[in-house]
Amino acid sequence: MAKISWAGQSCFQISVSNSRDHSADIVIDPYDEATGLKLPNLSADILLVTHDHHDHNNVKGIKGEPFIIDGPGEYEVKEVFIQGIPAFHDDKQGKEKGQNTIYVIEAEGMKFCHLGDLGQKQLADEQLEKIEAVDVLMIPVGGEFTIDSVSAQKIISQIEPKIVIPMHYALPNLKEKLEDVSKFLKSMGKNSVTPIDKLVVKSSTLPSDGMEIVVLQP
Repeated sequence: MAKISWAGQSCFQISVSNSRDHSADIVIDPYDEATGLKLPNLSADILLVTHDHHDHNNVKGIKGEPFIIDGPGEYEVKEVFIQGIPAFHDDKQGKEKGQNTIYVIEAEGMKFCHLGDLGQKQLADEQLEKIEAVDVLMIPVGGEFTIDSVSAQKIISQIEPKIVIPMHYALPNLKEKLEDVSKFLKSMGKNSVTPIDKLVVKSSTLPSDGMEIVVLQP
C-alpha cells in the first residue's frame, strides 16, 4: 500500500507499507520559504532531490535522518528500489536551465515516477526504456519553468501511466507565475476533478483499464 500526499510545487511524501513488517517514508523535492509557500512538517527515510534549485532542495526542512539521493543512479534503501534517470530542465539539452533527474520508485509491487522540473517536450527512447510501465506519474504542468499542459499531455501519452498526478502549477501565495491546473485538465478532456487530501493506492486496486487523473490538495 502507498499513501501519497502533496505539499505544493513538486514536493510529495509517499509512505509505503505492507501492513506487516515493512514501511518507508519517501519525500521528494522539498522547497524553501522563498517560494511563498510553507513547507509542512515532513519526515523521511529517503529524500529525493531532482535538481539543485531552492524550490526543490530544502533538505534541512525535512525531519529524521533520511538517505539523500540527488542524482542519477540505482539505489535500494529499506526495500525501496529507486532509479534516477538523467533529464533536462529545458528543451535545449540543458543549455538554459541545466540538468534534472527523473526518479522511478518501486515499492509494494507498484511503480511511481516523478518527473521533477522536466523541460523536455518529449522523452527520449532511452529514458522511456528505463521508465517502462508506470502505475503513478507525477508530472509538472504549469509551464514557464517546466513543460506546460500541452507538452504534459504528449509525455503522458508516451508513458501511459495508470494514474496521473499534476504538480508544479499555480497556487495561492506561490511567488512563481504558473499556469492553473484547470488548463491541464481541459487539455486532458476533463472539465473538473475534485481535489482530494491524500491518494491511497494498492497494487490490487490500480485502474485496470484507462487512466485516472488525481488532483491533490496541498
